[in-house]
Amino acid sequence: MRRTVRLRLTLLYSGLFLAAGMLLVTLIYLLVAHSPFPGAPTAPVLPGGPAVPEPRVDLAYLAEQQAAGLRRLLVNSVIALVVMAFASMLLGWLTAGRVLRPLHDMTATVRRITADRLDRRLAASGPDDELKKLADTFDDLLDRLEAAFTAQRRFVANASHELRTPLTLQRAMAEVALADPDADAAALRHVLDRLLAAGRHQERLIEALLVLARSEQGLDHREPLDLAAVAGQVLDRRPGPSLRVEAALRPAPASGDPALLERLVANLLDNAARHNIPDGWISVATDVRAGLATLTVANSGPVIPPDRVATLLQPFQRLESGRRAVGDGLGLGLSIVAAVVRAHHGTLEVVARPEGGLEVTVRCPSAAGTPPD
Repeated sequence: MRRTVRLRLTLLYSGLFLAAGMLLVTLIYLLVAHSPFPGAPTAPVLPGGPAVPEPRVDLAYLAEQQAAGLRRLLVNSVIALVVMAFASMLLGWLTAGRVLRPLHDMTATVRRITADRLDRRLAASGPDDELKKLADTFDDLLDRLEAAFTAQRRFVANASHELRTPLTLQRAMAEVALADPDADAAALRHVLDRLLAAGRHQERLIEALLVLARSEQGLDHREPLDLAAVAGQVLDRRPGPSLRVEAALRPAPASGDPALLERLVANLLDNAARHNIPDGWISVATDVRAGLATLTVANSGPVIPPDRVATLLQPFQRLESGRRAVGDGLGLGLSIVAAVVRAHHGTLEVVARPEGGLEVTVRCPSAAGTPPD
Protein backbone atom coordinates (compact mmCIF):
# COMPACT_ATOMS: atom_id res chain seq x y z
CA MET A 1 0.00 0.00 0.00
CA ARG A 2 1.28 3.45 -0.89
CA ARG A 3 2.13 5.35 2.27
CA THR A 4 0.19 8.55 1.83
CA VAL A 5 -0.10 11.39 4.30
CA ARG A 6 -3.67 10.31 5.02
CA LEU A 7 -2.53 6.78 5.91
CA ARG A 8 0.26 8.07 8.12
CA LEU A 9 -2.12 10.42 9.93
CA THR A 10 -4.59 7.54 10.41
CA LEU A 11 -1.90 5.30 11.88
CA LEU A 12 -0.73 8.14 14.09
CA TYR A 13 -4.23 8.84 15.41
CA SER A 14 -4.90 5.11 15.97
CA GLY A 15 -1.55 4.55 17.63
CA LEU A 16 -2.07 7.42 20.03
CA PHE A 17 -5.58 6.19 20.89
CA LEU A 18 -4.35 2.61 21.38
CA ALA A 19 -1.51 3.74 23.65
CA ALA A 20 -3.86 5.92 25.67
CA GLY A 21 -6.41 3.05 25.93
CA MET A 22 -3.78 0.56 27.08
CA LEU A 23 -2.59 3.00 29.70
CA LEU A 24 -6.17 3.55 30.89
CA VAL A 25 -6.85 -0.23 31.16
CA THR A 26 -3.60 -0.75 33.06
CA LEU A 27 -4.36 2.03 35.52
CA ILE A 28 -7.89 0.74 36.15
CA TYR A 29 -6.61 -2.82 36.67
CA LEU A 30 -3.92 -1.68 39.10
CA LEU A 31 -6.30 0.53 41.02
CA VAL A 32 -8.86 -2.28 41.39
CA ALA A 33 -6.22 -4.93 42.20
CA HIS A 34 -4.62 -2.82 44.94
CA SER A 35 -7.82 -1.56 46.48
CA PRO A 36 -8.22 -2.42 50.19
CA PHE A 37 -9.42 -6.04 50.61
CA PRO A 38 -12.78 -6.09 52.43
CA GLY A 39 -12.10 -7.86 55.73
CA ALA A 40 -14.54 -9.29 58.24
CA PRO A 41 -17.07 -6.75 59.37
CA THR A 42 -17.02 -5.70 63.05
CA ALA A 43 -20.20 -6.20 65.06
CA PRO A 44 -21.63 -2.97 66.39
CA VAL A 45 -21.98 -2.53 70.17
CA LEU A 46 -25.18 -0.96 71.28
CA PRO A 47 -24.96 1.27 74.34
CA GLY A 48 -26.28 -0.45 77.39
CA GLY A 49 -26.84 -3.68 75.52
CA PRO A 50 -24.97 -6.92 75.06
CA ALA A 51 -22.31 -7.28 72.40
CA VAL A 52 -23.49 -8.72 69.10
CA PRO A 53 -21.34 -11.63 67.98
CA GLU A 54 -19.20 -11.06 64.86
CA PRO A 55 -20.44 -12.84 61.72
CA ARG A 56 -18.16 -15.42 60.24
CA VAL A 57 -16.75 -14.47 56.80
CA ASP A 58 -15.07 -16.85 54.34
CA LEU A 59 -11.98 -14.81 53.30
CA ALA A 60 -10.84 -17.41 50.77
CA TYR A 61 -14.15 -17.17 48.98
CA LEU A 62 -13.92 -13.37 48.88
CA ALA A 63 -10.40 -13.53 47.47
CA GLU A 64 -11.50 -15.95 44.77
CA GLN A 65 -14.42 -13.68 43.84
CA GLN A 66 -12.14 -10.67 43.66
CA ALA A 67 -9.66 -12.51 41.37
CA ALA A 68 -12.51 -13.64 39.11
CA GLY A 69 -13.80 -10.05 38.95
CA LEU A 70 -10.34 -8.78 38.01
CA ARG A 71 -10.10 -11.37 35.22
CA ARG A 72 -13.50 -10.39 33.87
CA LEU A 73 -12.54 -6.70 34.07
CA LEU A 74 -9.31 -7.34 32.20
CA VAL A 75 -10.93 -9.45 29.47
CA ASN A 76 -13.80 -7.03 28.96
CA SER A 77 -11.40 -4.06 28.87
CA VAL A 78 -9.19 -5.74 26.27
CA ILE A 79 -12.21 -6.60 24.12
CA ALA A 80 -13.50 -3.02 24.37
CA LEU A 81 -10.01 -1.70 23.58
CA VAL A 82 -9.74 -3.84 20.43
CA VAL A 83 -13.18 -2.74 19.24
CA MET A 84 -12.36 0.94 19.91
CA ALA A 85 -8.98 0.55 18.15
CA PHE A 86 -10.76 -0.45 14.93
CA ALA A 87 -13.27 2.34 15.45
CA SER A 88 -10.43 4.81 16.01
CA MET A 89 -8.80 3.73 12.74
CA LEU A 90 -12.02 4.37 10.85
CA LEU A 91 -12.58 7.72 12.55
CA GLY A 92 -8.91 8.64 12.03
CA TRP A 93 -9.16 7.82 8.31
CA LEU A 94 -12.27 9.98 7.93
CA THR A 95 -10.80 12.81 10.01
CA ALA A 96 -7.50 12.78 8.10
CA GLY A 97 -9.40 12.90 4.81
CA ARG A 98 -11.40 15.89 5.98
CA VAL A 99 -8.29 17.69 7.21
CA LEU A 100 -6.40 16.99 3.97
CA ARG A 101 -9.27 17.85 1.63
CA PRO A 102 -8.08 21.48 1.13
CA LEU A 103 -4.66 20.14 0.16
CA HIS A 104 -6.23 17.90 -2.50
CA ASP A 105 -8.09 20.91 -3.90
CA MET A 106 -4.85 22.91 -3.95
CA THR A 107 -3.04 20.07 -5.71
CA ALA A 108 -5.73 19.82 -8.38
CA THR A 109 -5.59 23.58 -8.98
CA VAL A 110 -1.79 23.64 -9.13
CA ARG A 111 -1.79 20.84 -11.71
CA ARG A 112 -3.98 22.97 -13.97
CA ILE A 113 -1.55 25.87 -13.76
CA THR A 114 0.92 26.04 -16.63
CA ALA A 115 3.27 28.67 -18.02
CA ASP A 116 0.49 29.74 -20.40
CA ARG A 117 -2.22 29.80 -17.71
CA LEU A 118 -0.81 31.63 -14.72
CA ASP A 119 -4.08 33.45 -14.04
CA ARG A 120 -5.48 30.66 -11.84
CA ARG A 121 -5.38 31.13 -8.07
CA LEU A 122 -6.09 28.89 -5.11
CA ALA A 123 -8.25 31.57 -3.44
CA ALA A 124 -8.63 29.50 -0.27
CA SER A 125 -11.52 30.38 2.03
CA GLY A 126 -12.23 29.48 5.60
CA PRO A 127 -10.50 30.23 8.88
CA ASP A 128 -7.13 31.91 8.92
CA ASP A 129 -5.20 28.74 9.70
CA GLU A 130 -1.97 27.22 8.40
CA LEU A 131 -3.57 25.87 5.22
CA LYS A 132 -5.05 29.26 4.27
CA LYS A 133 -1.70 30.94 4.93
CA LEU A 134 -0.05 28.35 2.68
CA ALA A 135 -2.60 29.01 -0.07
CA ASP A 136 -2.19 32.79 0.26
CA THR A 137 1.58 32.45 0.08
CA PHE A 138 1.29 30.34 -3.06
CA ASP A 139 -1.08 32.89 -4.61
CA ASP A 140 1.46 35.64 -3.91
CA LEU A 141 4.12 33.49 -5.59
CA LEU A 142 1.85 33.03 -8.61
CA ASP A 143 1.31 36.80 -8.79
CA ARG A 144 5.05 37.37 -8.94
CA LEU A 145 5.52 34.58 -11.49
CA GLU A 146 2.75 35.92 -13.70
CA ALA A 147 4.22 39.40 -13.59
CA ALA A 148 7.69 38.03 -14.37
CA PHE A 149 6.45 35.87 -17.28
CA THR A 150 4.44 38.77 -18.70
CA ALA A 151 7.40 41.11 -18.46
CA GLN A 152 9.67 38.47 -20.02
CA ARG A 153 7.36 37.89 -22.97
CA ARG A 154 6.96 41.61 -23.54
CA PHE A 155 10.68 42.17 -23.21
CA VAL A 156 11.59 39.34 -25.61
CA ALA A 157 9.06 40.54 -28.17
CA ASN A 158 10.28 44.14 -27.99
CA ALA A 159 13.95 43.14 -28.00
CA SER A 160 13.52 40.87 -31.02
CA HIS A 161 11.76 43.66 -32.88
CA GLU A 162 14.40 46.24 -31.95
CA LEU A 163 17.23 43.95 -33.00
CA ARG A 164 15.53 42.78 -36.21
CA THR A 165 14.99 46.32 -37.51
CA PRO A 166 18.67 47.40 -37.67
CA LEU A 167 19.70 44.01 -39.05
CA THR A 168 17.13 44.33 -41.83
CA LEU A 169 18.34 47.86 -42.52
CA GLN A 170 21.98 46.75 -42.72
CA ARG A 171 21.12 43.92 -45.07
CA ALA A 172 19.06 46.23 -47.31
CA MET A 173 21.87 48.80 -47.51
CA ALA A 174 24.43 46.14 -48.40
CA GLU A 175 22.17 44.56 -51.04
CA VAL A 176 21.44 47.96 -52.62
CA ALA A 177 25.14 48.83 -52.75
CA LEU A 178 26.06 45.47 -54.27
CA ALA A 179 23.24 45.65 -56.81
CA ASP A 180 24.38 49.06 -58.11
CA PRO A 181 26.91 48.43 -60.95
CA ASP A 182 27.83 52.12 -61.09
CA ALA A 183 28.63 52.44 -57.38
CA ASP A 184 31.95 54.20 -56.90
CA ALA A 185 34.27 54.30 -53.89
CA ALA A 186 32.53 57.32 -52.38
CA ALA A 187 29.11 55.63 -52.52
CA LEU A 188 30.49 52.43 -51.05
CA ARG A 189 32.27 54.40 -48.30
CA HIS A 190 28.99 56.14 -47.49
CA VAL A 191 27.22 52.77 -47.20
CA LEU A 192 30.01 51.41 -44.99
CA ASP A 193 29.75 54.45 -42.71
CA ARG A 194 26.03 53.84 -42.34
CA LEU A 195 26.68 50.15 -41.62
CA LEU A 196 29.21 51.07 -38.93
CA ALA A 197 26.74 53.50 -37.37
CA ALA A 198 24.07 50.79 -37.34
CA GLY A 199 26.56 48.36 -35.78
CA ARG A 200 27.40 50.84 -33.03
CA HIS A 201 23.68 51.27 -32.40
CA GLN A 202 23.30 47.50 -32.01
CA GLU A 203 26.27 47.34 -29.66
CA ARG A 204 24.70 49.99 -27.44
CA LEU A 205 21.39 48.16 -27.55
CA ILE A 206 22.93 44.81 -26.61
CA GLU A 207 24.96 46.42 -23.82
CA ALA A 208 21.81 48.10 -22.50
CA LEU A 209 19.94 44.78 -22.60
CA LEU A 210 22.71 43.08 -20.64
CA VAL A 211 22.71 45.83 -18.02
CA LEU A 212 18.93 45.60 -17.74
CA ALA A 213 19.06 41.81 -17.32
CA ARG A 214 21.83 42.11 -14.75
CA SER A 215 19.88 44.71 -12.79
CA GLU A 216 16.72 42.61 -12.72
CA GLN A 217 18.66 39.66 -11.26
CA GLY A 218 19.56 41.62 -8.13
CA LEU A 219 22.92 42.32 -6.51
CA ASP A 220 25.61 39.74 -5.86
CA HIS A 221 27.58 42.01 -3.56
CA ARG A 222 27.50 45.48 -2.03
CA GLU A 223 30.17 47.94 -1.08
CA PRO A 224 30.09 51.38 0.55
CA LEU A 225 30.04 54.33 -1.84
CA ASP A 226 28.97 57.96 -2.12
CA LEU A 227 26.34 58.97 -4.66
CA ALA A 228 27.94 62.42 -4.81
CA ALA A 229 31.27 60.91 -5.90
CA VAL A 230 29.56 58.68 -8.47
CA ALA A 231 27.60 61.61 -9.90
CA GLY A 232 30.75 63.76 -9.99
CA GLN A 233 32.65 61.14 -12.00
CA VAL A 234 29.83 60.91 -14.54
CA LEU A 235 29.51 64.70 -14.80
CA ASP A 236 33.18 64.98 -15.76
CA ARG A 237 32.38 63.52 -19.17
CA ARG A 238 28.70 64.55 -19.66
CA PRO A 239 26.63 66.30 -21.03
CA GLY A 240 27.20 68.31 -24.21
CA PRO A 241 28.62 71.83 -24.12
CA SER A 242 25.34 73.45 -25.21
CA LEU A 243 23.58 72.57 -21.95
CA ARG A 244 23.99 74.40 -18.65
CA VAL A 245 24.67 72.04 -15.76
CA GLU A 246 23.84 72.98 -12.19
CA ALA A 247 25.36 70.60 -9.66
CA ALA A 248 24.77 70.58 -5.91
CA LEU A 249 26.55 67.45 -4.74
CA ARG A 250 26.37 66.92 -0.99
CA PRO A 251 27.62 63.69 0.60
CA ALA A 252 25.13 60.87 0.17
CA PRO A 253 26.65 57.65 1.55
CA ALA A 254 25.01 54.48 0.30
CA SER A 255 25.82 50.83 -0.33
CA GLY A 256 25.51 48.95 -3.58
CA ASP A 257 27.11 48.09 -6.90
CA PRO A 258 29.25 51.02 -8.10
CA ALA A 259 29.05 49.99 -11.77
CA LEU A 260 25.26 49.79 -11.76
CA LEU A 261 24.85 53.06 -9.87
CA GLU A 262 27.26 54.76 -12.25
CA ARG A 263 25.17 53.46 -15.15
CA LEU A 264 22.06 54.78 -13.41
CA VAL A 265 23.49 58.29 -13.16
CA ALA A 266 24.82 58.12 -16.73
CA ASN A 267 21.42 57.04 -18.07
CA LEU A 268 19.65 59.84 -16.22
CA LEU A 269 22.08 62.43 -17.58
CA ASP A 270 21.96 60.99 -21.11
CA ASN A 271 18.18 61.02 -21.00
CA ALA A 272 18.15 64.59 -19.69
CA ALA A 273 20.59 65.73 -22.40
CA ARG A 274 18.92 63.87 -25.27
CA HIS A 275 15.37 65.03 -24.48
CA ASN A 276 16.19 68.67 -23.90
CA ILE A 277 15.93 71.95 -25.78
CA PRO A 278 18.71 74.11 -27.27
CA ASP A 279 20.49 76.10 -24.56
CA GLY A 280 18.61 74.10 -21.94
CA TRP A 281 19.75 73.14 -18.49
CA ILE A 282 20.28 70.07 -16.30
CA SER A 283 20.23 70.05 -12.51
CA VAL A 284 21.96 67.33 -10.49
CA ALA A 285 21.76 67.17 -6.69
CA THR A 286 22.69 64.59 -4.05
CA ASP A 287 21.83 64.65 -0.37
CA VAL A 288 20.60 62.56 2.54
CA ARG A 289 16.88 62.95 3.22
CA ALA A 290 15.01 61.05 5.92
CA GLY A 291 17.95 58.69 6.29
CA LEU A 292 18.04 57.84 2.56
CA ALA A 293 20.76 58.67 0.04
CA THR A 294 18.96 60.81 -2.55
CA LEU A 295 19.86 61.69 -6.13
CA THR A 296 17.74 64.21 -8.06
CA VAL A 297 18.18 64.93 -11.77
CA ALA A 298 15.95 67.57 -13.40
CA ASN A 299 16.09 69.03 -16.88
CA SER A 300 14.34 71.42 -19.20
CA GLY A 301 12.70 70.06 -22.30
CA PRO A 302 9.41 69.54 -24.05
CA VAL A 303 6.22 69.29 -22.04
CA ILE A 304 5.41 65.66 -21.18
CA PRO A 305 1.83 64.63 -20.40
CA PRO A 306 1.72 63.35 -16.79
CA ASP A 307 -0.18 60.22 -17.87
CA ARG A 308 2.70 59.22 -20.15
CA VAL A 309 5.36 59.25 -17.43
CA ALA A 310 4.67 55.72 -16.20
CA THR A 311 5.06 54.27 -19.71
CA LEU A 312 8.55 55.76 -20.01
CA LEU A 313 9.74 53.36 -17.30
CA GLN A 314 8.89 50.33 -19.46
CA PRO A 315 11.46 48.85 -21.88
CA PHE A 316 11.41 50.22 -25.44
CA GLN A 317 8.76 52.82 -24.61
CA ARG A 318 9.37 56.25 -26.11
CA LEU A 319 7.41 59.45 -25.75
CA GLU A 320 7.18 59.79 -29.53
CA SER A 321 6.23 56.94 -31.84
CA GLY A 322 6.81 56.39 -35.50
CA ARG A 323 9.62 57.97 -37.46
CA ARG A 324 10.20 60.77 -34.97
CA ALA A 325 11.08 58.15 -32.35
CA VAL A 326 13.98 56.82 -34.41
CA GLY A 327 17.33 58.20 -33.31
CA ASP A 328 20.02 57.64 -30.74
CA GLY A 329 17.50 56.75 -28.07
CA LEU A 330 17.00 53.06 -27.37
CA GLY A 331 13.95 53.35 -25.15
CA LEU A 332 15.85 51.56 -22.37
CA GLY A 333 17.34 54.41 -20.34
CA LEU A 334 14.66 54.90 -17.70
CA SER A 335 13.76 51.19 -17.60
CA ILE A 336 17.38 50.41 -16.68
CA VAL A 337 17.22 53.13 -14.02
CA ALA A 338 14.07 51.54 -12.57
CA ALA A 339 15.68 48.07 -12.57
CA VAL A 340 18.83 49.34 -10.83
CA VAL A 341 16.73 51.10 -8.19
CA ARG A 342 14.75 47.90 -7.52
CA ALA A 343 17.97 45.92 -7.22
CA HIS A 344 19.18 48.37 -4.55
CA HIS A 345 15.83 48.24 -2.67
CA GLY A 346 15.31 51.92 -3.36
CA THR A 347 12.47 54.05 -4.67
CA LEU A 348 12.11 55.95 -7.93
CA GLU A 349 9.94 59.01 -8.47
CA VAL A 350 9.51 60.53 -11.93
CA VAL A 351 7.53 63.76 -12.23
CA ALA A 352 6.74 65.72 -15.38
CA ARG A 353 7.57 69.39 -14.84
CA PRO A 354 4.77 71.79 -15.89
CA GLU A 355 7.35 73.96 -17.67
CA GLY A 356 8.71 70.99 -19.59
CA GLY A 357 11.17 68.20 -18.93
CA LEU A 358 11.36 65.70 -16.11
CA GLU A 359 12.43 65.59 -12.49
CA VAL A 360 13.71 62.17 -11.43
CA THR A 361 14.39 61.39 -7.76
CA VAL A 362 16.21 58.21 -6.70
CA ARG A 363 16.28 57.21 -3.03
CA CYS A 364 18.51 54.38 -1.85
CA PRO A 365 19.09 53.04 1.66
CA SER A 366 22.10 54.58 3.31
CA ALA A 367 25.20 52.56 4.11
CA ALA A 368 23.98 52.05 7.70
CA GLY A 369 20.44 51.05 6.76
CA THR A 370 21.04 48.78 3.79
CA PRO A 371 18.65 45.83 3.76
CA PRO A 372 20.07 42.39 3.09
CA ASP A 373 19.78 40.92 -0.40
